[in-house]
This record gives sequence, structure tokens and C-alpha cells, in this order.
Amino acid sequence: MPRTATVARKTRETDIACTWDLDGTGPTTIATGIGFLDHMLEALAKHSGTTLAVRCQGDLHIDGHHTTEDIGIVLGQCLRQALGERIGVERFGHMACPLDEALVSATVDLSGRPYLAYDLRPTAGMLGTWDTQLIPEFFGALTDHGRFCLHLHELHGRNSHHVVEAGFKAFARALRQAIRVTGSGVPSTKGSLE
Repeated sequence: MPRTATVARKTRETDIACTWDLDGTGPTTIATGIGFLDHMLEALAKHSGTTLAVRCQGDLHIDGHHTTEDIGIVLGQCLRQALGERIGVERFGHMACPLDEALVSATVDLSGRPYLAYDLRPTAGMLGTWDTQLIPEFFGALTDHGRFCLHLHELHGRNSHHVVEAGFKAFARALRQAIRVTGSGVPSTKGSLE
């Protein structure tokens, strides 16, 4: 069965439509209204070996908070639906990704239990028009609604762009390992990852 999901979410703050194909069979198209976030979601799709379609109209005249958090919510819901009962997935993934002087590690467990350990320390307040305080908001919403565990740690870094991009790429590569189908059962002694 195809591992894909489409979720739409409309509130007074954002109007979002997202499709996530975990087996990467289509083109990636991203339009969030925030250039750096677009760049990071494109990197997420590319390095996870998946396909993303994300369209968001948000209240950016206020700031990027609602757009960022709500995209994390919708992506998490898509991931959870696309994984289904998580039968046969590898479950765990780990990657340390360098980008010049920056080095970030990401470890994923598709445990069915949401948890985020976030330790990126970009020193710049803004990356383009994206407030770097919103990065943990994105990952928190993604892990909560995707129901998985993510440890994201900056090991080295100086340039904020490099640190954040290495973080997204490390997460994407760890996710790529975790979602890979390598068996036929549920990878848990409990018999369930939901």
C-alpha cells in the first residue's frame, strides 16, 4: 500500500494543505510564505527520500509563529497517517550531519510516544524572515502530532544558517532510516507502536 497522507487544516490564523509521500514518488512543492522555512522543508524532503507538497497561507503580517507551528502540526499528522501501524519499519534512525563548521546529530525513534530533546543554538535572531525561536516550535509540533521521539543536538557550529540547515538534514537522514521498511512485524516487544 502507498505510504502517503494528505491533511488540510484551516483556522483564523492559517490555511494549510499538505501531502507527504514517504516513498517519494512525486515532485516536491513548498510554498509557506517564509523563504527559509521553504528551504528547510525542501531539504527535509530531499534528504529523507520522501516527497512533500506544502501550501500555507498564514497571518505573516503578525509574525511567522502560527505558520511555523501549524505546518509542524500538519506535517506530524501526515507522517502519523502515512506510517499507519508502523508495521515493518526500521523504527530507529541516527545521523550526524556536517555543514562546513557546523555538526548536528539527530536520533529518531518512531515509538508512538512524542518527545523532543532540542539543542540547536543559532546565534542569529532571524534567518531571512524566519525567527530562529520558531525552530523548536516547529519540531515540537511535528513530534507531538507525528508521535515520535527526536533528539536534535548541535555538536559544533558558528554560522546560524549552517547550524539550522545541518539540523534539518540530520533529522531528514535519520527519518529516512527510521521509515525504511525492513521487516514484516511491528518493531516492538509490546506489539504496537501506537
